[in-house]
Amino acid sequence: MEVVSGVFFAMQESIRAKLLAVGATSRQKAVTVQEAHFDMQEQNWLHYIAGGLFARVSKTDDQRYYVATYN
Repeated sequence: MEVVSGVFFAMQESIRAKLLAVGATSRQKAVTVQEAHFDMQEQNWLHYIAGGLFARVSKTDDQRYYVATYN
């Protein structure tokens, strides 16, 4: 279980870093998988990482991604 948690955290941070690097910090600035330069492994993890109740990465209806911020 700890190994899975570690992999999840590593993928989440990798995805967040790439989104922040391209400026995807809001729904209006959300980017596609191609624009964020996600590799295949990151793309495979997006389903698990984006959009959950406490997710740090969010997905729009048109399949764009951004770093969620909570005020």
